[in-house]
Amino acid sequence: MYEGAVQDLIDELGRLPGVGPKSAQRIAFHILAADPADVRRLSDALVEVKARVKFCDVCGNVAQEDQCRICRDPRRSPATLCVVEEPKDVVAIERTREFRGKYHVLGGAINPIAGVGPDDLRIAQLMTRLADGTVTEVILATDPNVEGEATATYLARMLVPMGLTVSRLASGLPVGGDLEYADEVTLGRAFEGRRRISA
Repeated sequence: MYEGAVQDLIDELGRLPGVGPKSAQRIAFHILAADPADVRRLSDALVEVKARVKFCDVCGNVAQEDQCRICRDPRRSPATLCVVEEPKDVVAIERTREFRGKYHVLGGAINPIAGVGPDDLRIAQLMTRLADGTVTEVILATDPNVEGEATATYLARMLVPMGLTVSRLASGLPVGGDLEYADEVTLGRAFEGRRRISA
């Protein structure tokens, strides 16, 4: 629709996840109208992140060194391992300030329709980490969707026979939500995960 460089920019922005054609066009025209110094900072940040950021050799989280800051932290419990799909899940859990163990990032979830099987994930690296007996509990914190459930079930079948304590994050009603707006699956999980209240 547009000439040369503008259309190329829109096309490249449109390849980003969650950015449709209209959003790509809006972002492109924002960049065109922006101060050149702002555009240069954005460009430099993109180049720098590709040059300096890699994945942790131990857990698969994003890092600027061979190991991420969580794997290097001696205050973290090596006995508890939280398995997540993506590095962004580590950030979400860290924001709660509830978990003091270490992580293992799978790099996705089992999804046969998209051609992603167990061999495409960091499951072999997980099994290697568990082999020395340091980890005693594994928390499966995959997404509560079909792919996440399939991945958690697959992992549980591998981990339970190893004598580890294996748990799955609870799922159910959000804080501040109304029962009448909850779907059947969410409400069913809330009933399954109910807790006893003690006085």
